Amino acid sequence: MATATSKFPMGKRRIAFIAAIALLAMALIWLMFNFADLKGNARLGSSYMAHVTCSCRYIQGRSLADCAKDGEAGTEIVRISDDPENKRVTASVPFLATAMAQRRGQYGCQQLNDAEMDALR
Repeated sequence: MATATSKFPMGKRRIAFIAAIALLAMALIWLMFNFADLKGNARLGSSYMAHVTCSCRYIQGRSLADCAKDGEAGTEIVRISDDPENKRVTASVPFLATAMAQRRGQYGCQQLNDAEMDALR
């Protein structure tokens, strides 16, 4: 009885390499089509956390560590930094978005627009 043999047998390493390349290609394609959504969600999350943390910190007078508890589920990736001298909070999602909120007297905490943030950098 004759058996069919291939000229190019595929080893386990080669199959694993091809599978890894295919998964990487699918991830890159997914990222290409969803990058705008990811960036928008990052901006929304950072803006939300900047405003909430600014209000917590400079209106309620709580500590930054205590204010970290106020975030909604999914905002754990947002990094918060505090500038007590200027009563300003910066929230950022690494590589995607940054937002700032500042206490402005009787108006409470307000978001800084892009021009104001650029002037501070």
